Amino acid sequence: MHNKSFMETLKVFLSKRMIVALLMGFSCGVPLLLTISVLQAWMREEGVDLGTIGLMALVGLPYTLKFLWAPLTDRFTYKLLGRRRGWLLPIQIALMLAISWLGFSNPAENPWMLAGVAALVTFFSASQDIVVDAYRRESLIDEELGLGSALYVNGYRVGMLLASGGGLILADFISFAWVYQIMALCMLIGVFTTLFADEPDVPEQSTPHSFKEAVIEPFVEYFSRDQAILFLTFILFYKVGDTMASNMTMPFYIDLGFTKTEIGAVVKLFGFWATILGGLLGGVIILRIGIYSSLWFFGILQGVSTAGFALLTVIGNETWALAAVIAFENLSGGMGTTAFVAFMASLTDKRFTATQYALLSSLMGIPRTVLSAPTGYMAEYMSYEWFFIFCALIAIPGLYLLTRFAKPKST
Repeated sequence: MHNKSFMETLKVFLSKRMIVALLMGFSCGVPLLLTISVLQAWMREEGVDLGTIGLMALVGLPYTLKFLWAPLTDRFTYKLLGRRRGWLLPIQIALMLAISWLGFSNPAENPWMLAGVAALVTFFSASQDIVVDAYRRESLIDEELGLGSALYVNGYRVGMLLASGGGLILADFISFAWVYQIMALCMLIGVFTTLFADEPDVPEQSTPHSFKEAVIEPFVEYFSRDQAILFLTFILFYKVGDTMASNMTMPFYIDLGFTKTEIGAVVKLFGFWATILGGLLGGVIILRIGIYSSLWFFGILQGVSTAGFALLTVIGNETWALAAVIAFENLSGGMGTTAFVAFMASLTDKRFTATQYALLSSLMGIPRTVLSAPTGYMAEYMSYEWFFIFCALIAIPGLYLLTRFAKPKST
């Protein structure tokens, strides 16, 4: 892209491929927080205990296990719309229906039924992520991947903002049940994008033609590398403290006495721009000092910013303090995520991008699901203050693993 004129760059930026990347990012971003922060706020408002709210993190297991069925989307093709869009359309329709169903559930009377429907939402959402990641890699040429990924991430964050910030503000005026119906309708944007998009032109001979090619070879290739297990362990631990803390922030804000509108405006709307700025700063810093050094710097910032929530327990219900903590946490989180995603992308073999990236991103999701499940009990037993201090300190093992890397020249 750096050799192109301004007009050529602008033409690529406004191309159909980039519009599709942006809108598909939006479609992938909407469902995520509907089963995390929005659902937590609904449950807490209905009087559900912190322990049960914490356990609801387990409904996110499909994000962690998606590598198990990712090869199916490579191996089998629906002829009507093509290899990628043929999977996307039915997945997106099923996702809309699951979100709508979730809105008709009752958190107080039947939390386990709620959990089952929420798990359906995360299953179809994770499946959409698999296909969209593969679509983006196959539809963009190499020099367009950076711009396409940036637009995808920004679209994803807008979708998250709409679902969480917008959803929480709406919930002050209408019921959560209606909020979920509105969010289900917003998923029509993804459906129309799939119909609007062009199917990637992938040579037939490069697609898997057997179970062995689709499932076995991507894993054999990855695990034959030096330090393969170390890299996976690092991915598991790098953001664990930050993610565990995030799982309890919504009930924490409510217990401190902040209104849903304050949470939506400060945590979601204001925090959104801090995250965007953090991502941009992270990209610039990575260019200057490399991925490896950036992971160190951003990892330390993430740990310090998590400790800010412990400070908020002392300050109490003060909007300025909430804004300051959120600004620092989202800024450092945006930078950390940028380096983290860049690191994972650098580990994938282009022949097996979809399956290998599904494996790596599945591991990234473990802290959000399995390791976050007991956080409600931990917060009740330890108090919010000591819980957030613990989450800040647990960043240390991930930083230690960085010292064990055989540092690649490119990072």
